[in-house]
Amino acid sequence: MGLRQILDRLEPHFSKGGRFEKFFALYEATDSFLYRPGSVTRTTAHVRDAMDLKRMIILVWLATFPAIFAGMWNVGFQANTAYAAHPDLFHAAQQGWESWRLFLIGLVAGFNPDCAWDNMVHGAAYFLPIYLVTFAVGGLWEVLFAMVRGHEVNEGFFATSVLFALIVPPTIPLWQVALGISFGVVIGKEVFGGTGKNFLNPALVGRAFLFFAYPAQISGDAVWIAVDGVTGATPLAAAAAGDSLGLSWTQAFLGVMPGAVGETCTLAILIGGLALLATKVASWRIVLSVVLGMAATSFLFNAVGSETNAMFALPWYWHFVLGGFAFGLFFMATDPVSAAMTDVGKWIFGALIGVMVVLIRVVNPAFPEGMMLAILFANLCAPLIDHFVVMANIKRRAARHVRQ
Repeated sequence: MGLRQILDRLEPHFSKGGRFEKFFALYEATDSFLYRPGSVTRTTAHVRDAMDLKRMIILVWLATFPAIFAGMWNVGFQANTAYAAHPDLFHAAQQGWESWRLFLIGLVAGFNPDCAWDNMVHGAAYFLPIYLVTFAVGGLWEVLFAMVRGHEVNEGFFATSVLFALIVPPTIPLWQVALGISFGVVIGKEVFGGTGKNFLNPALVGRAFLFFAYPAQISGDAVWIAVDGVTGATPLAAAAAGDSLGLSWTQAFLGVMPGAVGETCTLAILIGGLALLATKVASWRIVLSVVLGMAATSFLFNAVGSETNAMFALPWYWHFVLGGFAFGLFFMATDPVSAAMTDVGKWIFGALIGVMVVLIRVVNPAFPEGMMLAILFANLCAPLIDHFVVMANIKRRAARHVRQ
């Protein structure tokens, strides 16, 4: 008997009136993940398109893969390089709470920073636990809310889970991962009705909660290097402090620097982002307007200059490759649920993000990473932006009708 037949035989037990009716959401999520829905449009009275919610979410999930693999290699490279330079820290880690991770790495790889496999395995040892905890805890909340409300589990969490895991520090405690994704899913989405009804990006809501609840652990320099006892400020933090970036623009573009798994390699992010643009999952209007807003504001600060704030002199092309700008540009700002819906509104929405991110980075050097707050601020303004755009269209058409 095939899996399809087994699921069909189990369905009556989970449907209305069955003994496991309360767990229908869990059954439906499994069935929908493995197969297409049983009911499909067959008549000519409806528009049929190959792009539905499930395919859209899967495309977003797949588009993150280049950033995932590049980020894991970089985390492993940073950690192995630090261990090579500080053998005493490696021996100390073998005796400490990190010993379990080092033991697992040692089973399948080594700690040579010149070996791509060693770096990949080391990075995976940090990223995969974060992603598994994110998926398990966040998925549990999704299923619980679906069971209480009596509806199916939405596929949107597949994207939320991977995006959240990619924007937190690699050394974040796993209990904070569980707490952050819980806040993001429950407060950022489910309290507003679930997928499609949230006005804020859930992954960013969870990340913002962790930043303000545990600022020392989330934004501290040491957390970006996956080795206890080694401090390594991110290049963006170094620029805000007026220090040397310590790397070339090419190195920053390729992601050879401390940072979150998904935010370091701009090249990998571009590959995934262009795929989203090509499939029209992401809006090119938002992407272009964010870049234009960022570049214009950067040019303005460059022209003004400052003797006390080095961020005033940071060119726009450095803003593009530092921090979470590129990742937020393609994967967060273009979220179709929390972004502006109208075409004109998308231009305004994107420009607002571009202006705000540079404004936060430059004017407030104590908080050099401004992409998260810029997107959340624009999310709050998106409904108002669309409202004024729609009202302007109505007034223009009404005036045209009067003239006729």
